[in-house]
Amino acid sequence: SLLVNAAGQPRKEKVKLPSSLQGRQPNSIPNKKIEDPVAGKVNTSSLATRQHLSGFHLIPPRVTLGVLKEGCTYAATVILKNVGVNFSRFRVKQPPLHTGLRVMYTPGPVAAGLQVELEVEIFAMVIGGKDTGGLEEISHDIEILTETETLLLPVRANILC
Repeated sequence: SLLVNAAGQPRKEKVKLPSSLQGRQPNSIPNKKIEDPVAGKVNTSSLATRQHLSGFHLIPPRVTLGVLKEGCTYAATVILKNVGVNFSRFRVKQPPLHTGLRVMYTPGPVAAGLQVELEVEIFAMVIGGKDTGGLEEISHDIEILTETETLLLPVRANILC
């Protein structure tokens, strides 16, 4: 319970709910149109179903690649899981070429409860010609466009010059 602890005593401090239980994601931008008029709507009296019944979760929610050697290609796998009750579609907006990032995935709808793998690939290259003391930081948010929201996948890396 949010009001009492396991021993039945009133809680001293407020319980912090994770963002997944609050019905929102930490790195997402909701789209304007949420309900699809063709899909129909189910009316229930349960408060638990008032959360979004559609959406994706990113596992892990961010990619940190650490220190990379210049001129090499590195990859990380991210899982995009459909936590909704219907199949949903998504599209990845590819990052600009100068970042060295590329996302490979299989397009198509994802059934409820299933997941798809996104392969985030980076070609480690130094963008500027300036001397940065041997390390250059790459930081970019990959946009994943879904039917209800835009998910942001932060990718961070340091390139050894």
